[in-house]
Amino acid sequence: MTETTPFRTVIKLCLVVIGLMLMTTYVVFQARHLIIGPEIVLFDAPATHQNERLVHLSGQTHNISRLWLNGRQIYTDAKGRFEEALILENGYTIATLRAEDRYGRETTVTREFVYTPASFIE
Repeated sequence: MTETTPFRTVIKLCLVVIGLMLMTTYVVFQARHLIIGPEIVLFDAPATHQNERLVHLSGQTHNISRLWLNGRQIYTDAKGRFEEALILENGYTIATLRAEDRYGRETTVTREFVYTPASFIE
């Protein structure tokens, strides 16, 4: 009987260690969005040089609570997608998307555009 007691103790200890490892892995997996922070992904970003004054910016966000385009708050749908129109000024325009999560962490995506009317190109 004394020979089986250490074996059972080792088995119990191994099961406890495996259980703790599984629980830790699950907690880290569930916390991945908190760890990563806010994300902005642009779909089909328009070209830098534009002949049209109106540019459409569309994309998807992850882990955000607020989103701004050039300081103006914009909104996403339930899946985090957004689509906004931007009117370009003559010459050089910078579009800045800024997102913030509920913990105050921020991320920005900046795109630069140069508007040249078609009459100047010809």
